[in-house]
Amino acid sequence: MTTKPDTAIALAAGLGKRMRPITDTIPKPLVRIAGKTLLDWGLDSLAAAGVGKAVVNVHYLPEQIVAHVAARRAPRIVISDESDRLLDSAGGIVKALPELGQEPFYILNADTFWIDHGPLNLGRLALAWEAAKMDILLMLADLHQATGHCGSTDFLVARDGALRRSKGDPAGLIYAGAAIIHPRLFKDVAAEPHSLNAYFDKAIAAGRLFGMPMHGHWITVGTPDAIPLAEAAVAGALIGSQ
Repeated sequence: MTTKPDTAIALAAGLGKRMRPITDTIPKPLVRIAGKTLLDWGLDSLAAAGVGKAVVNVHYLPEQIVAHVAARRAPRIVISDESDRLLDSAGGIVKALPELGQEPFYILNADTFWIDHGPLNLGRLALAWEAAKMDILLMLADLHQATGHCGSTDFLVARDGALRRSKGDPAGLIYAGAAIIHPRLFKDVAAEPHSLNAYFDKAIAAGRLFGMPMHGHWITVGTPDAIPLAEAAVAGALIGSQ
């Protein structure tokens, strides 16, 4: 029987340099798309999936994010303060482990989000999770489902869902900024600055990185000119899902 993760971390500590000049005065997770902050798009997805607690890590203009999430009730928000030093994606997770617990948890990037079509993608991710054979399960999008993605693909998917790096192969899929990960990967790891990408490669080498193609539309917002494209995509995706 699959147990849905009840905890998550929303990675919201980045500097958002590519989003300047907007991020001169607000942190990137508080940029609004279609009237809702990027951070709330992700937190609302966690709430819809029944997640009880979300850790939000903060570094740049942290007081704004702390004030913004203070009124949220679902999920319950815990702040992981990286004001003193930016720890990058994996370092931020390691620092937050005492709040994330011993069971698998969701990871969300705070600058990407999606519009679900059909069953919730986070719920589908939980159903696809198999702790016995996986260390990490990534949500994936294809290029046709994506708005705002300027790069190439990230992973090729085997028939059983196992992943390897695509090296830009157009047949590959994009990491869609949501995943389930088992905390055992971070055993005895120090909360020093380092990237989650290294853990993807470690899991590939062990045959324990898997992926699940999402249903719906995936949106990433990297620069100011991506905002109107994202808002148009939201409008179109919501119409399409009705």
